[in-house]
Amino acid sequence: MRISSLYRMAALAGLFYLTAGLAWAQQDTSQQPSTDAVAEAARKARAEQKTAPKPKKVFTNDDMPATPAETSAKPAEGAPGETQAASEGGDENNPKSETYWRKRFQKLRDKISQTEQELDVLQRELNKDQVQYYPDPQKALQQQYSRSDINEKTAKIEAKKKELESLKQQMSDLEDDLRKAGGDPGWAR
Repeated sequence: MRISSLYRMAALAGLFYLTAGLAWAQQDTSQQPSTDAVAEAARKARAEQKTAPKPKKVFTNDDMPATPAETSAKPAEGAPGETQAASEGGDENNPKSETYWRKRFQKLRDKISQTEQELDVLQRELNKDQVQYYPDPQKALQQQYSRSDINEKTAKIEAKKKELESLKQQMSDLEDDLRKAGGDPGWAR
């Protein structure tokens, strides 16, 4: 009885491995046609791209000259689609170019930033002097009556504030000049 049960188990195990092997082989063959179909679709797409017509050139206002004088001023050698604004943009001394305006605005912004920093330092020094304790009693008595150091710093602060207002007015005037010249308001940023 023992031997017959071993034979039965061996027969069942063999049957199991046989069915598993058949299922694996069937699954392996079922995947090949799908990968071939994908490869075939990719080949068709590449072939259609080669035979597809090229897109037509679209003309915009940037491509069209505004006046006949601009056609003669436009360089003969240029990249297709290069706009007039881009060709003018490289000249830093041309008042119609973007780089000219951006450079002017950047210089003025730098001056304003520098002046604001100097004003901040002067105000801090003034605040420190107003609370300052003088260990020398002579200087303490003198500063108590004349306050010369505080008055000097207050005068410097007032001068810096006027300079800052003047620079901000120059920025406003420069924005007006840009508008009058017909430039893009974004160049002021």
